[in-house]
Amino acid sequence: MRQIKAIGIIPARYDSSRFPGKVLAEMKTKPMIWHVWERARQAASLEKVIIACDDERILKASLDFGAEALMTSKHHNSGTDRITEIINPLDVDVVVNIQADEPLIHPSMINGLVEAFKDNPDICVSTLVKKITDEEDLFNPNIVKVVVDKNNFALYFSRAAIPHLAANSEVKIVDYYKHIGLYAYTKDFLFTFKKLTVSKLETIEKLEQLRIIENGYKIKVVETKFDTVSVDRLEDLKRAEEHLK
Repeated sequence: MRQIKAIGIIPARYDSSRFPGKVLAEMKTKPMIWHVWERARQAASLEKVIIACDDERILKASLDFGAEALMTSKHHNSGTDRITEIINPLDVDVVVNIQADEPLIHPSMINGLVEAFKDNPDICVSTLVKKITDEEDLFNPNIVKVVVDKNNFALYFSRAAIPHLAANSEVKIVDYYKHIGLYAYTKDFLFTFKKLTVSKLETIEKLEQLRIIENGYKIKVVETKFDTVSVDRLEDLKRAEEHLK
């Protein structure tokens, strides 16, 4: 098993359309991004964790609780773009993109993504899935579903319930998997990805990861038993707080 030098980067922007300033929203007396940073730092696979932000308020809060934080442009279209701005001078093999709005992330989730690169030097991207146990999630378009091949590489991501169980199918029970938006990339592939143009399926589903598959690259899928709560609205924040308790 080869050695991998990995770091975690938390891209954090202030102006979220549905919940402005959510990364600084208070959870149990701490800003939400503090919880994300604390959990990410517990991942043994990461040499360090950096917060890449676009606002002085996030920068100040991050520095106040002891994080390494860097300012980036306000004009990036995605967290991936924000990451590429700061990684070029860094000596690193793998970069884990850690969502700033998922305060329940478990360190083992990060470790699993990095481990995938140690086992297979040809992997350029890895991501997480969890088996769906709530039927409501299956038909929720905000919960992204994924199907994989026999080697656990993603075949497709969709907001629809996939695979569809045909009425005359011999299969009676299907395991469905939700996608958890945590990614690890090789440093080189991040710059390749940045150059890829927005793809057709990506535009249809509004899922950035489809750009990778449409251009012929593979995404390694790692299953986790842990779940997360993405904070998109105020009510999600309250739900995440309940889980923390």
